[in-house]
Amino acid sequence: MKVDKVTQHIVKWLKDYADNAGIKGYVIGVSGGIDSAVTSTLCAMTGLELLCVEMPIHQHQDHVSRAQEHIAQLKKRFPNVSEVRSDLTPVFDTFINAMPATADSALVELTRGNTRARLRMTTLYYHGGVNGLLVAGTGNKVEDFGVGFYTKYGDGGVDVSPIADLMKSEVYAIGEHVNVPASIMKAAPSDGLYGAERTDEDQIGASYDELEWAMHQNDAGKTSKDFTDRELEVFNIYNDFNRKNQHKMNPIPVCIIPTNLR
Repeated sequence: MKVDKVTQHIVKWLKDYADNAGIKGYVIGVSGGIDSAVTSTLCAMTGLELLCVEMPIHQHQDHVSRAQEHIAQLKKRFPNVSEVRSDLTPVFDTFINAMPATADSALVELTRGNTRARLRMTTLYYHGGVNGLLVAGTGNKVEDFGVGFYTKYGDGGVDVSPIADLMKSEVYAIGEHVNVPASIMKAAPSDGLYGAERTDEDQIGASYDELEWAMHQNDAGKTSKDFTDRELEVFNIYNDFNRKNQHKMNPIPVCIIPTNLR
């Protein structure tokens, strides 16, 4: 990948999109992870307004400190960057307390994690609305179109997706090029919904390098018969996630009423 050219291309795309829409800039949630760090830096490089939003919900201190370090670095580098902190912990707790009591289970944990993501989406759209800004998404290609590793109407609810055509390894390459803080470059990828100890690899069962490999193999028309051992395991993990998360990647199904019933 021509890192410098791709970086320039995305920055120009972001600027052109906002200009054509008559919008003055972007709002983005900064989590302390590589995807939000790269996306926010690219947005800042447009010269348009960029509002970085911290949205902690019982957040682990590692995530908080990385997010704050990144925002401070951005503000030092770019005069068009501002920040706001919306502590959603009491909002989340109030919401959960208002829900019916349920037995502890994996579904409860998953649902509460997705609820965090959806509260953050609502918060970003509030800040975007009152400031006249578009919400910039942070999903990469493996997450958005490979394994569907995001929350529908949560971090999947955005106005633009600047890095959704980049593999995770390419996101890291751009991160190095645009001087994302070393603490973020070195941190294990995590969605931050279940604590710092739950990395993306823990949840998926494969690393992003492995998932990229599987995505390439699937696109090349390979099947499980072509692999053995760990390669077969990773290929099956990728395809299992891809299959069960098609509801995130495809348009919402619409029930079409036959003409003879109208």
